[in-house]
Amino acid sequence: MKIKFILFIFISIWLALIVRVFFLSVESNTYYEKLSQNNTIKKEKIAPVRGEIVDIKNRPIAINKLGFKIQLKPHLLNKRNIHIFNEEVDNLVKLLPTLDREKIVKNYKKKDSYYNHNFIDIVDFISYEDIISVYAELNLRKNLNIISAPKRYYPYKNIGAHIIGYVSRANKKDVQGDPLMDLIGYAGKTGIEKHYNKFLQGEAGYREIKINASNQEIQELSHKSALEHRKLTLGVDIKLQQYIAKLFKNKVGAAIVMNVDGTILSASSYPNYDLNIFVTGMSYAMYDKLAQDDDHPFTNKLINGLYPPGSTIKTGLGLLYITTELNENSSFRCKSHLPLGGRVFRCWKKKGHGRTSIKKAIRESCDDYFYKGSLQVGNRKMSAGLKRYGLSKKTGIDLPNEFIGVVPSREWKKKKYNRIWSIGETANTSIGQGDFLVTPLQIAQFTALMATGKLPTPHLAKYIGDEEYVNELKDVLNEKEKEKLPLIQDAMYEVCNNPRGTATNYLSSDVVIAGKTGTAQVVAIKQDIEKRKLEHELAYYNRSHAWFTTYGPYAKPKYIVMIMIEHGGHGGAAAGEMVSKIYNKLLEMDYIDKAYKKR
Repeated sequence: MKIKFILFIFISIWLALIVRVFFLSVESNTYYEKLSQNNTIKKEKIAPVRGEIVDIKNRPIAINKLGFKIQLKPHLLNKRNIHIFNEEVDNLVKLLPTLDREKIVKNYKKKDSYYNHNFIDIVDFISYEDIISVYAELNLRKNLNIISAPKRYYPYKNIGAHIIGYVSRANKKDVQGDPLMDLIGYAGKTGIEKHYNKFLQGEAGYREIKINASNQEIQELSHKSALEHRKLTLGVDIKLQQYIAKLFKNKVGAAIVMNVDGTILSASSYPNYDLNIFVTGMSYAMYDKLAQDDDHPFTNKLINGLYPPGSTIKTGLGLLYITTELNENSSFRCKSHLPLGGRVFRCWKKKGHGRTSIKKAIRESCDDYFYKGSLQVGNRKMSAGLKRYGLSKKTGIDLPNEFIGVVPSREWKKKKYNRIWSIGETANTSIGQGDFLVTPLQIAQFTALMATGKLPTPHLAKYIGDEEYVNELKDVLNEKEKEKLPLIQDAMYEVCNNPRGTATNYLSSDVVIAGKTGTAQVVAIKQDIEKRKLEHELAYYNRSHAWFTTYGPYAKPKYIVMIMIEHGGHGGAAAGEMVSKIYNKLLEMDYIDKAYKKR
């Protein structure tokens, strides 16, 4: 019995060994064959070259500067190879004296490890001009790789900085959202560069190659080119941007020139900065200087600057007034002040405007008319109507992180502060003050609605590759509002052309235009002050923001020109000359037909 048991154990062990040998030699052949292929066949990704951004006249405004990156063979820091490492680095610095040896060593040490068998980037970028004279010599060195590596460059530097945006080194968050960025190394961080990042960066290609045990390439097995060089064409004219930048010298604020269909011809936030400093890098001192500037150059005031709109919203409110509780013949006697809710609400004109109806109220910007009208219309209808007209919501522009602003209402105050609404807040809202906040782009869009009866979606892109951007115009006015809109347009015409208009005396435009001025207080005026200081008598940061938003030609609206100057004072006085020069420039550049030039 014992012999049978021992024989059984002996046979079982041999059977198990035979089965295992069969599995390893036959059944696992496919698995180990694949592992073997991984040791001999390598798939390399090919980074795409980022697409260019051009203006409406095909002028390049974001391009790729030709250059190279330099890589060094790994595992050269051990005792056996350290002399090779030092020789390569010393020779590199000798041939290219602008390179920093310490930085090269630091870059190498950061990525060199026992597990890394790929060449290591030691120089991220060196321009074509700098390397071309020594390229052949460096390319012969077996421990070095010289690889094409274009770098983003903005030829117009600070012009249009806030709308163009910039690219910078991709961080962990960028890579998690899009693995391709790990290969490329850079990502759009702001502006158009960020909004259209996926389109501009393209798609990676690859090449499948056979390599030997020394990691040397033997044969290319397959190749797929990267999808790259995608061109983004903006509706912006960079030369017009340059012209407006000169007008804004030493001023802070925003300027927008927009077709009434939403296509932006120019949009600028001031002060601005050179985009190239984010690509090449800047010192901590430079960054701190810009970040701590009281005029906030990093803030895109077009979509992230929030300001009281002042009288610019009186056109829309006027339309709501005469299509709800009032009509075009309704009038109030302006006595320059209105006691209400324990305080006095004043009109800007000390002696008052006398008997005033809607057209006069817009033409001369009578505050008292809007105070009294608001008490009849009420905040609910005012806030609901203004939101329908595009305020307190995103305009939909193709830029990231747009702010929505605030149209104050009972519901908003209850939700935000858990406090009840006061009648004085209704009056304050009627002149664009109090908690009322808008962006300059919202006012440009709002003005387009007043000019045409359609609410456009502003956009910077004109062509995304070969595909044209489709304009979107929303029909937000009801039938009664459409019927009464020409009366508001007549009033806006008188603002700029009637001798009593708030802008007339400050204009020299060769195009007949219509518009609305606005003076938005940033500091409350105490109730016991009888005589107000003039704007120029106030400390700079206590002065009102100046608004002037217009459309032209009046006979056939084509462009919105909107200027907002921080602490500029009266809208017409601060911006009238600038607006006039912009319309004259549009004539000169043939954006406005010469037939609309004043005779």
